[in-house]
Amino acid sequence: MKNDSVIIIPTYNEKENIERMICTLMALEPGFDVLVVDDGSPDGTAAIVKDTMTRFPGRVNIIEREGKLGLGTAYIAGFKWALEQGFEYIFEMDADFSHNPDDVPLLYNACAKDGYDLSIGSRYITGVNVVNWPMGRVLMSYFASKYVRFITRLPVRDTTAGFNCYRREVLETMELDKIRFKGYAFQIEMKFTAYKCGFKIKEVPVIFVNRVLGTSKMSGGIFSEALFGVIRLKMGSWFRKYPKRTKKVN
Repeated sequence: MKNDSVIIIPTYNEKENIERMICTLMALEPGFDVLVVDDGSPDGTAAIVKDTMTRFPGRVNIIEREGKLGLGTAYIAGFKWALEQGFEYIFEMDADFSHNPDDVPLLYNACAKDGYDLSIGSRYITGVNVVNWPMGRVLMSYFASKYVRFITRLPVRDTTAGFNCYRREVLETMELDKIRFKGYAFQIEMKFTAYKCGFKIKEVPVIFVNRVLGTSKMSGGIFSEALFGVIRLKMGSWFRKYPKRTKKVN
């Protein structure tokens, strides 16, 4: 029987992590498929993914893109593929184990059993649950989320979280081609748009652990995009009519 969920993992040079991550996800219950969106990794990440595809036929998939085109566009490509394939629950997740695979069922249950439309693996819902980050980065991330909440009035504590589960109706409704940001501001825009469309959001507490293997893609410029982008996002919302969910809220 086909699984109803797929986990989208964007990659660029993740050869140290991707095989172990896929194998770990394959062992989870109730069963999750994986889609890797690789942006032309020169380290052979795509070849490793293709090897795992032979070991887990039909459950591991890959989209290969030419060059680094941005986190946001990678997820949009993955979302469109997942919708075409008929998945009901669609995840965002990093390859580097900063997101604990054991938390995937918690996000799934928040949507599939508890009736939420978007579940967020939140670092800040029960304090600051971050391990092995430099203090400066912790403070930057924490206060960036507070800033986003202040500007947008979005009732989410971890606005830049990249560990999320969407019900398909959310992605079908929110007009993906109108999502503009490509970096980590993309995560803010997705949550803000889901909220404006009237969907129910649940933050699930998780512990975020800084990567051990591979190289971080985070930079100060990414946070700058998020900080200044939210002003444009908020101002743009004054002139945009957001589509509303069509199904009855439980």
